[in-house]
Amino acid sequence: MQNSFQYPIGTPGQKWTEKEVALWRQSTSVKRLYSTDVLPKIDALRDAFDVIQYGALSYDQERFPLFAIKTKSWNANKPTILVTGGVHGYETSGVHGALQFANENANDYSAEFNIVIVPCVSPWGYETINRWNPNAVDPNRSFYQDSPAEESANLMAFVASLDTNIWAHIDLHETTDSDESEFRPALAARDGLEYIEDNVPDGFYLVGNTEKPAEEFQKTIIGYVEKVTHIAPADDNGNIIGSPVVQHGVINYPLKKLSLCTGMTDCEYSTTTEVYPDSPKVSEQECNDAQVAAVVGALDYLRAKM
Repeated sequence: MQNSFQYPIGTPGQKWTEKEVALWRQSTSVKRLYSTDVLPKIDALRDAFDVIQYGALSYDQERFPLFAIKTKSWNANKPTILVTGGVHGYETSGVHGALQFANENANDYSAEFNIVIVPCVSPWGYETINRWNPNAVDPNRSFYQDSPAEESANLMAFVASLDTNIWAHIDLHETTDSDESEFRPALAARDGLEYIEDNVPDGFYLVGNTEKPAEEFQKTIIGYVEKVTHIAPADDNGNIIGSPVVQHGVINYPLKKLSLCTGMTDCEYSTTTEVYPDSPKVSEQECNDAQVAAVVGALDYLRAKM
């Protein structure tokens, strides 16, 4: 439905210029610290994993180094699994769920798989609790050649440097109430469009690949997650966030067309998790646990396929 809400930056019907982007950037503020919340958890994994700095954000290279965590028993004959978090930096359980999986579970699968975990793709977004980067660009719509988002470009370059085929990619996200109160209205304003209100689904769901839906893979993951948290129901139109529900808790997107993170490789299996942290039914820890359950469910499915 239409909404009369007018975003405070920009002129309705007109795309933002650099002036509006600068005003938007000035409206952001640091709300938490990457150096306090995330980097110590990465450092604590150095004995158990190979921790690699694959870049740094130009906004402040000392403040925003980019790290990946790799299992030590890397072998070109093993399939490679990619786990990413914090592509949208504000999605907290994506970051901390990835780190929890690394700390508690990843090495349980290292005999069968090469596993690489990139826990916080967008640390500026993490600190300011933002979907975009400082240039009002969404990293999760920017996974293509000559990307305007350095977060995306750095990750793509790193994955290419691994010189291995990615068999599966699990990208950890959240859908929050702020998607409707802030981020989607800001997107409409930035692009000179009318904001059309939608509902935020109460519960966990997955986004699969329209071109490679991998139905049993997605079904297995949902089965693991619903032991931890509730799964989002379809709305009255049979949709979740405007897309048809293809099975319990699963919708599909054309990943490459939309330049999403899980579309950056030609992997056979991919899924994007969506945790709902604003539900009164869940705690912060349960959100992290749901992310871990999704990755574990994916790996158990793939282990059985070998």
